[in-house]
Amino acid sequence: MDIYKPLVALLAMVNPVGVVPFFIHFTSSFSRQQRQRTILVSACTAGIVIAVSALFGLKIIEFFGISLASFQVGGGCLLLISSLQMLNAQPAEARREEVSEGNTRADAGASIAVVPLAIPLLTGPATISTMVIYADKTRVWWELAVLCGYGVVVATVTFIVFSASGKIAKVLGQTGINIMTRLMGLILAALAVELLSDGLIKLFPVLAAHSVS
Repeated sequence: MDIYKPLVALLAMVNPVGVVPFFIHFTSSFSRQQRQRTILVSACTAGIVIAVSALFGLKIIEFFGISLASFQVGGGCLLLISSLQMLNAQPAEARREEVSEGNTRADAGASIAVVPLAIPLLTGPATISTMVIYADKTRVWWELAVLCGYGVVVATVTFIVFSASGKIAKVLGQTGINIMTRLMGLILAALAVELLSDGLIKLFPVLAAHSVS
């Protein structure tokens, strides 16, 4: 397994900088203590989702009798859809109704750290699919441990970005954040095509023969 590709995919997909405007909006009426708790819970939840997906994702799809090649094609398509959203300067896994739900929960004083900040704005189906696909590529225990460790990396980056959200918003502005989101989307699209082609070759080996010739 190429040990760096999962981290690149995760950082591009989670893209906490792209979620900064939503974080600022949802927590605008929070006290400093509430905001710090929201940052900690959302960052830890994102890290846990990534680690659990790496550890148990394969067992779940085996339980349902889904072939990894089929899952890889589906995951690649999901990743490609997410990258297209990012190319339109939208968070990878956000839908309008989920953002609206976040507004409602924030207005009601409910916790928005887990839903919608951590799930699905930071992590969601595309993130889980990516971790399952890369978990299958591991050959030794330490590679799987590294994948789980990437959950800690993502949680740390998210914590730092959300903690500095005010400064980031001032320095980059909405235009800068949109540009960064689009760049991450372009990287994610390339990774999605790679995963999708790999899955299609596993399902239809004749494709590999044609590509060689």
